Amino acid sequence: MPRSGLRFDRLVPSGGYAWWYIDALSDDGRCGLTLIVFVGSVFSPYYAWARRRGPADPLNHCAFNIALYGTKDDRWAMTERGADKVIREEESLVIGPSHISWTGQALEIELNEICAPLPRRIQGSLRLIPTVLSDHRFELGSSGRHRWCPFAPCARIEVKLREPDQAWSGEAYLDSNFGDEPLEQGFESWTWSRANLPDSTVVLYDYLERGSTPRSLALRFDRRGGVREIVAPPDVPLRTTAWGVKRQTRADAGAQVRVRQTLEDGPFYGRTLLDTQLLGFNAPAFHETISLDRFRSRWVQCLLPFRMPRAPW
Repeated sequence: MPRSGLRFDRLVPSGGYAWWYIDALSDDGRCGLTLIVFVGSVFSPYYAWARRRGPADPLNHCAFNIALYGTKDDRWAMTERGADKVIREEESLVIGPSHISWTGQALEIELNEICAPLPRRIQGSLRLIPTVLSDHRFELGSSGRHRWCPFAPCARIEVKLREPDQAWSGEAYLDSNFGDEPLEQGFESWTWSRANLPDSTVVLYDYLERGSTPRSLALRFDRRGGVREIVAPPDVPLRTTAWGVKRQTRADAGAQVRVRQTLEDGPFYGRTLLDTQLLGFNAPAFHETISLDRFRSRWVQCLLPFRMPRAPW
């Protein structure tokens, strides 16, 4: 890994967070997944309620969030667990019955999660093999309290699940975000996307920091390990989600961007699979948009436990 490493044991201050994110799409385009491993779950209503009472320990709010897409058996699981069910080491992290570890050549994940509100299982293994490793770290916002590390912008993944029965391989992506304060304290909203081009990966960030003006970050990671900032392409509006969350993306001037599938549609968050055009290439792109003003509203946080339970064990 880069010198900074994945650092599953990194210091996460009270009220702060760290997450490790993977997305992947099968070679035939029929299956996809996202996995987010949280220490100090930024979208946890339990963590938000704890912060209102005073200093809150992020280790008491940890979770594996796994989502499977593209089949007749799509599944989504995110069960929060406390510090007594968490084991952290520099190159491995255990949260309840699931764990993730870096072997030196690949990232190995073993999943054993239960979906909500319908109690179906997600069990099996993922193996992510980086094609390119990056040692870059980027600050998001002017305060220096939020950082983003694109560890493996180009990668391959092998998926072998027992429940549901799935086995496939495809292109993948790995990054990490971590911060010293709640996400909604630093930002009003943000939009992020990752497009896999034939010779590179393009990542686009647009975010609105509280008390500031909108900012953009556009990067191209090639398959030889190089990274360079590119001119942010023009804005392209997308239709709002069913919950009324506004979303937009960026693409080549004059390009037609199509929403292939809305993968997640929630009261404050949308995840989308796009067909887009960047740097002259037509490509699929994972896209997310977050309204943190929506998230911090109490009516939204009262809805979340139905899909994000907290385990009593």
